Amino acid sequence: MPFDGFSPESFAFYADLEAHNERPWWLEHKHRYDEHVRAPFEALAEELEPVASAVKVYRPYRDVRFAHDKTPYKTRQGLFAQRAPGIGWFLNLDATGVSMGGGFFGDASFTKAYRAAVEAVAAGTELEGIVRELEAAGYELGGERVKTAPRGVDPAHPRIELLRYRFLTARRHLTPEQAGGPELLDALFDTVDDLQPLVQWAVENVAPKR
Repeated sequence: MPFDGFSPESFAFYADLEAHNERPWWLEHKHRYDEHVRAPFEALAEELEPVASAVKVYRPYRDVRFAHDKTPYKTRQGLFAQRAPGIGWFLNLDATGVSMGGGFFGDASFTKAYRAAVEAVAAGTELEGIVRELEAAGYELGGERVKTAPRGVDPAHPRIELLRYRFLTARRHLTPEQAGGPELLDALFDTVDDLQPLVQWAVENVAPKR
């Protein structure tokens, strides 16, 4: 099935779910999820297969076994197009619209490799340039970060702001009106192209070496 974009019902479903995050409501309205969320996400995943080693559409259920919040369903739908383990592009949809971007995330070994690369002059300077261009193009940096300098890192390091991140992503947000038609596919592939330097940097500097 070709990707024809998301409908207003895609976003309305999550607005309603936020107010009724409970199993009886979900069972009554699951057909809306299947038709207006899951189906277009599966179609979108097929479109991304040529640029990724694997594409995953996430399940809608939350793991609440050890969570304080016991609401059973995620209030957004996500997709991850993997270039290498933990590295690639993503798209998330919720009641407010669509966010899409790319970067990397992973365990402590990813953070260690990332910070070592940022501290190195060549790789760190290259990342600074990539980030500068992405921010100038309207992308917002994200990723878990510490409030001060990481342990063992000089607070006066010239790239201390990048070193505070444990993992790094860049994203942009589209409103439901901007993300509602088939043109979203073009916007997504533009994002893939824009984020390619960051993704490639992560592949070369952060991905586990075989």
